[in-house]
Amino acid sequence: MLRISELKLPLDHAPADLPAAIAARLGVGADELLQWSIWKRAHDARRKSAILKTYIVDVVLRDEAAALRRMAGDPHVRPTPDTSYRLPAPPPRPFRLRPVVIGAGPCGLFAGLILAELGLRPIILDRGKVVRERTKDTWGLWRRSELNPESNVQYGEGGAGTFSDGKLYSQIKDPRFLGRKVLTEFVAAGAPPEILTDAHPHIGTFRLVTMVESLRAKIEALGGEYRFQQRVTDVELDRSPDGTHTLRGVHLHTGEFLEAAHVVLAVGHSSRDTFEALYKSGVYLEAKPFSIGFRIEHPQSWIDKAMFGACAGHPDLGAAAYSLSHHAANGRTAYSFCMCPGGTVVAAASEPGRLVTNGMSQYSRNERNANAGFVVGISPADFPSSHPLAGMALQRDLEARAFAAGGQDYFAPGQRVADFLAGRPSTALGPVTPSYRPGVRPTDLAPLMPDYVIEAMREALPVFGRKIPRYDDPDALLTGVETRTSSPIRITRGADFQSLNVRGLYPAGEGAGYAGGILSAAVDGIKVAEALVRAMASEAAVQS
Repeated sequence: MLRISELKLPLDHAPADLPAAIAARLGVGADELLQWSIWKRAHDARRKSAILKTYIVDVVLRDEAAALRRMAGDPHVRPTPDTSYRLPAPPPRPFRLRPVVIGAGPCGLFAGLILAELGLRPIILDRGKVVRERTKDTWGLWRRSELNPESNVQYGEGGAGTFSDGKLYSQIKDPRFLGRKVLTEFVAAGAPPEILTDAHPHIGTFRLVTMVESLRAKIEALGGEYRFQQRVTDVELDRSPDGTHTLRGVHLHTGEFLEAAHVVLAVGHSSRDTFEALYKSGVYLEAKPFSIGFRIEHPQSWIDKAMFGACAGHPDLGAAAYSLSHHAANGRTAYSFCMCPGGTVVAAASEPGRLVTNGMSQYSRNERNANAGFVVGISPADFPSSHPLAGMALQRDLEARAFAAGGQDYFAPGQRVADFLAGRPSTALGPVTPSYRPGVRPTDLAPLMPDYVIEAMREALPVFGRKIPRYDDPDALLTGVETRTSSPIRITRGADFQSLNVRGLYPAGEGAGYAGGILSAAVDGIKVAEALVRAMASEAAVQS
């Protein structure tokens, strides 16, 4: 089988045009083309007057060797790589203690799945509720300003990604095609099959709910065990004078001690009390960079027109997305983050008295507004101290400011772009209707962020407006605050994926500082599960 990349056709091409283009690219007759399938499809909208569809296709020919010789100088014609996933060999003997996975987000979900597929019967702990009960609790905040600190956008089955755009693409290097394993499992769990072929696939919240339930059922059928509403409060260690310790198990908020020799720590980027407990117990962690800022909203029609021109509204294009970045004069980088076409800004708080926003879309992406994080990168040098948890303290401070500015009832503070650029408070909002619930109160956002962040954002907005017309429209809406772009800490691990100073503890995913988004977190979960299995096999060999 051969793979052809960079195959381009007009946006409205006929179905028969694709196999004809394949044959023409390879210089063969139609009768030589035995089979073809689409591997990836995308759009090239750099010329808005002539938007193209781009394809990567796999083909079967009568004489592939001859075609490869003929196309030897074409870098876009190569043998199709093997993208199948192969499980590692299981440990050679049963273990007394089952592996434990803490966290049922994408990372914990796929770590648990791999361990279950190997017959290791993992125990999966999550502090929150099953996904459907958790969904009801999030509506409690959005509709009634009632926050459940243990069941919300951050905590519960599916993780924070459940209430997002459901993006399933990443910048990670994936030579083993582990991402393909993730997408294949998602399709088997009910995701639309086109996520396997779309260059920028997404699922949306409602579909993620049913998929998470289906994958839980698969893990349980393989012998895995879920325990919800089980918050880990501490880790028990056999301590060594040299500072290298061995895990004995975990303590739960119920008072139970769960003995364990192998624990995947996939707690997500907002498990602040867990980070505090780990630090207190002596687990090595360090501060890491992340980004802070606001959410920005525009009518989706503005973005569609800016990105697609006269083709805006074409059914094959859907809602337009964007990605923007500007390096400001003060040395800071302002950029768009977690862009949600046709979506909503959502209340994403997990602690009482603090307010934070996020973005969410359904699969249809047909809500009125587009929204994205509009954020500025910061580093540990910007944190209030050199303490490993100082970034977390900064997040809490900013979120407390936002809670107060919004009226202390989970209404969010908001500001028109014109007022933000002019340095004056907004007293009313314009025609861009905010999507955030329970609601938005106009105010001045500048006091909610460090001066250097505001300075970079004010410089970046007109620049972005030149790239995307109306991006800096006076009535575009900013909503604060966005502080959970990534984890403020890294639970440092070695080449064996174990904690630097705790044998048996496997920091994983976004909360540990090793992923950013659903796909990369899931892939990290697979890698960590494989490393755990290798360690179990090595231990079994030593003991035999």
